[in-house]
Amino acid sequence: MQIPDPSVLPLQNYGRVIRLIMDLRDKGINDTAVLSAIERVPREIFVPQQMLDQAYEDIALPIGRGQTISQPLVVATMTEALAVGDRDKVLEIGTGSGYQAAILSKLCRRLYTIERHKPLLENAQQVFDELKLRNITAICGDGMRGWPVINGISQAPFQRIIVTAAARGKPPQELLDQLDQGGIMVCPVGESSDDQVLKKYQKLSDDTYSISDICPVRFVPLLPDVARDA
Repeated sequence: MQIPDPSVLPLQNYGRVIRLIMDLRDKGINDTAVLSAIERVPREIFVPQQMLDQAYEDIALPIGRGQTISQPLVVATMTEALAVGDRDKVLEIGTGSGYQAAILSKLCRRLYTIERHKPLLENAQQVFDELKLRNITAICGDGMRGWPVINGISQAPFQRIIVTAAARGKPPQELLDQLDQGGIMVCPVGESSDDQVLKKYQKLSDDTYSISDICPVRFVPLLPDVARDA
């Protein structure tokens, strides 16, 4: 994927960004830190070249491998529900284009992200490097197992976990186990794309959670293992 130089992005995009921010506010996004992060991350760098004219529309766009970059309202809603602090360590399951990760990187101390499609991960890493997002660590792996122990070092627990694919019934236990006590996980849940609900889990103890519904959503299913195209 060819990445435009962010230092020479068209000035007209600024007007499109501002319209998007105003639209998100009208649709109920009130967290100024979240809106600021969205304003500062150039979405056009994360979308396919042939869809640049739609980069700031409030719609999901295909990015290949049967995956999408989520619509800005969904990104904003999930980010706002996470309530990320600047000292938080965040785990993201499903790097995709890298757009959600880039937004979160503006809000947290450190972001760890897992993608099962290696080509998507490579594209996302290229964008992270281009934007000089130094607090993101990205790997190709099975996100349903959580963040692996690497060189004898475990990064768990995480204060926040975000899952950008739909789990059946509930999030995988391995992810719940990696959530810090008092931490928050945001994850879409549903048996099919027609009955998915974005849910917020707050860990009260090792086996007790406060669970609340946020809104209906439509995500690709959460799948195990590394994809064959990796």
